[in-house]
Amino acid sequence: MKFKTLITFFVMYFIITNVTAQITGKITDVSNGESLEYATAALYKTQDASLVTGVITELDGTFKIPNVKAGVYYLEASFLGYTTKKVEVIFSKKGTNIDLGTIQLSLGNQLNEVVVQAERVAVVHKIDRQVFDTKKYQNSEGGSAVDVVKNLPSVTVDGQGEISVRGSQGFSVLINGKPTQGDASAILAQLPANALESVELITAPSAKYDPEGKGGILNIITKKGATNGTYAQVNVRGGFPSIEEYDTKEAAQRYGIDATLNKRTDKWNFSLGASYQRNDKTGRREGDMFIVNDAENKTTFLPSDGERSFDEISYNGRFNVDHTPNKRDSYSVGFFAGKHTKDRLADIVYYDNHAVSPSGGDNRLYTFTYYNHNLRIRKGDFALGSFDYEHKFDNESNISASFLYEYTFLGGPTVNDNLGNPDNTIIYQQEYNTNDNPLYGTRVNLDYKFRPFSFGTIEAGYQYRNLDHTGEFVYQRDGVLVPEFSSDVSLDRTIHSGYTQLTGTQNKWDYAAGIRLESMDREYTESLKSEALPNTYKYDFVKLFPSASLQYKLSDKTKLKTAYSKRVERTTTLKMNSFAEREHSEVFEQGDNRLEPEFIDLVEVGIIQKLKGGNSFFATAYYRHVENVINRVNVLAYQENGAVIDTIINRVFSNVGKSNAYGLEVGATIKPTKNWSNFIGANVYSYDIKGALNFNHRDGIARTYGINSKATIYSVNLNSTYNFWENASAQFSFNYLSDRNTAMGEDSRFYSPNVTFRKSFLDNKLTATLQWQNIDMGLLNTNEQRISTSRPGQFYTTTNYKYEVDMVSLNLSYTFNANKNKSKFIDSEFGKREF
Repeated sequence: MKFKTLITFFVMYFIITNVTAQITGKITDVSNGESLEYATAALYKTQDASLVTGVITELDGTFKIPNVKAGVYYLEASFLGYTTKKVEVIFSKKGTNIDLGTIQLSLGNQLNEVVVQAERVAVVHKIDRQVFDTKKYQNSEGGSAVDVVKNLPSVTVDGQGEISVRGSQGFSVLINGKPTQGDASAILAQLPANALESVELITAPSAKYDPEGKGGILNIITKKGATNGTYAQVNVRGGFPSIEEYDTKEAAQRYGIDATLNKRTDKWNFSLGASYQRNDKTGRREGDMFIVNDAENKTTFLPSDGERSFDEISYNGRFNVDHTPNKRDSYSVGFFAGKHTKDRLADIVYYDNHAVSPSGGDNRLYTFTYYNHNLRIRKGDFALGSFDYEHKFDNESNISASFLYEYTFLGGPTVNDNLGNPDNTIIYQQEYNTNDNPLYGTRVNLDYKFRPFSFGTIEAGYQYRNLDHTGEFVYQRDGVLVPEFSSDVSLDRTIHSGYTQLTGTQNKWDYAAGIRLESMDREYTESLKSEALPNTYKYDFVKLFPSASLQYKLSDKTKLKTAYSKRVERTTTLKMNSFAEREHSEVFEQGDNRLEPEFIDLVEVGIIQKLKGGNSFFATAYYRHVENVINRVNVLAYQENGAVIDTIINRVFSNVGKSNAYGLEVGATIKPTKNWSNFIGANVYSYDIKGALNFNHRDGIARTYGINSKATIYSVNLNSTYNFWENASAQFSFNYLSDRNTAMGEDSRFYSPNVTFRKSFLDNKLTATLQWQNIDMGLLNTNEQRISTSRPGQFYTTTNYKYEVDMVSLNLSYTFNANKNKSKFIDSEFGKREF
């Protein structure tokens, strides 16, 4: 509280300082009118040529310099590879705003200056975010947005494909600043990497944004342009045959095509896009497990080995139209529909399943080998539409409204067959469970930005969100319905929220402060097929979510910043379904019908330092505290009579207590030579979880399991690029995640080296990219991760996941009428989160 009070004091102090005015303008390329994003607008005093302040242009090339005192100045507009241009600025009185209009820059005369234009900085720092240029990550071309974000500092992707920001899988995704509510990994997996312009990492978001996501926000900016005309781009990807086959039944297939067509005039902007992607991943699973049954004084061992592969197919179509009839009004309508299927095949041989008694002895009660065929098919069909409107007033205030409606049909069966081995025609047990989960989501936003004041800009807004998600779960064993595992569930969640936000600049200070008030009502209903009446569980809250940011410019090369943000991580329907589902032969999985959201407090302090020769450095220290931590915990499975099921572990999602993370993230851009550039990011943090799991087993007995885990975790992401000449380059990338603790065990280190070669042809319209991903050559144990859990005296599980290495693919991208893309699409907000 003291830290929040201190930040609020500083913000309010600078609000009441001098009454001043502002300078606005836009910087473009004189040759084609293209907006120059990240160009610099620097204001100097004419008297002594001293720097007053400077800003960086937005996506559309516009800039705004607020709070300028009366006086005589000149403004320098500059961008790498372009000739700097000076514009005289004179304020005759306070409160007079000056619009400099469009400032056009021309390319420099020397060839090396033109080449430098492509060398945009890898990261741009703003008061509340870091902006990363996606073109710096060549290893992502032809892939998805996941391949882009895994290169960012503090972002990691583990062996299961789970994405984390500062060690947390809970984060939100925005598409061009618009909120989504889908599962982050699923959203990013469906966005082609070639369509991305930049990625903004917002670790301490302001009150303007929905407070969801304990790791913050990833804002995905798609490629855009500024000139009228027709634009088209086609990207084709093909994977070479697998080098390592892993003894899988079917070979992996990796190929895809995506295309974008854009037509823009002065008043209209039409966008049409389509994508088809097949992205299989082969691999194996090596496991070992033992369960102690004290009541019978025996221990059961289940060693296993077999295939674990994924087949993933997604295809979709998008349409968007923008209309700007005049300079004050703009309208946008969008539609998006598609299908997404992900099949996980785990064909496992339990080759030496046996039990010994007494526990700790070597007297075998039996030895049994069997084959488990487990196929989980996850499908998601979706369709959604949106409408947006914005009106700008003469006094520079504006009002905007948006509406989104989404329908998603989720579901898919899981087949679990226990068969003889080596004779797979012998059937011991066949299980089948499936579910139908229609989801309906609605979001309404209304936002108002007040006219600029001398102390900054005030914004206020309201948001309504509703999620209606139902599900029918059917479980069959040997073709017969099992009522105690078949159920109906329903989740209805309504959120009303309002916010007010202030942002401004005074001399060397930038500041932002805001507060968001949110009211949430949640009603969850579930019932077994064997029950006559359903059970209903209600949860609601009314909470404030404050935020504040402060940045101080020590010099032209050094900035200091600090921030605070309160966040929430909401629950999903999957994690609330308390009825067990047979995930595979040795696991029951279930949720908690009383699951509460996680509440997060984040504080961070950082420094940004520019160095000579285009080099730079930044460091941010942070602290994150989480209440009601949701974790997946393994416990023993009990029968209704109280006997331990000695071949199955119960996997439970529940609130297990509190967690704390103390961390430091650093990043640096290093250019040893003109043609060689490197970007390295690292994150190291101490993470601890303390609490307990209180769980009601099938025998009616509630058991408590203590949780106490602590470890130091670190990750490193490296990109090193060498430009052989203007249109040819090679890049080496390396992603490393150390061992990390979980509530009941540890996940081992995970790393992936990659090499990419890229060459452009036909005046840069055609680009060919050859990728060698997950380099291993039988030497490095790349793309491999072991996950272990245990409870002393009860059980121990360890599984080593080996996924495909030495993957080679070729990507071709052809652009018609380059630099004219203004495509803009909507994306799923509700369904992908549940997928």
